[in-house]
Amino acid sequence: MNIGELAKQSGLAASRIRFYEAEGLISQVGRQANGYRRYAPEALQALQLIQSAQQAGFTLQELKALMPAPGEHKRDELIEALERKVAQIEGMQAQLAHSKAQLLGVIEAVRAQPEGVPCVMGQKQVLGVIQAPKR
Repeated sequence: MNIGELAKQSGLAASRIRFYEAEGLISQVGRQANGYRRYAPEALQALQLIQSAQQAGFTLQELKALMPAPGEHKRDELIEALERKVAQIEGMQAQLAHSKAQLLGVIEAVRAQPEGVPCVMGQKQVLGVIQAPKR
């Protein structure tokens, strides 16, 4: 299939497909006599894999390291990379939960302030809540 067909089927712009090709993420590319790219059906699968992996948080560099060459299998490396990504996501979730708790504390501190309290005093109290050590 040509790049226009592949773009339509994948939902990606042709420029994005060419970028992935230049980065070495798509290797099933041939050239016709007129120089046009010709993609094997596996290219669509590769693009779908790239899109899914990026949505899961993988960078293009991580993907490039994990993409097997034709006939190559990287099962153990793939499992390790997926487990590392899960650990990274869990770390991010913990950080987000901490940030959320801090912000909820700030909201409560602001709500607890009487209407007429000067902003400087309120700011000091809010900063105290943010900087308070975790229990």
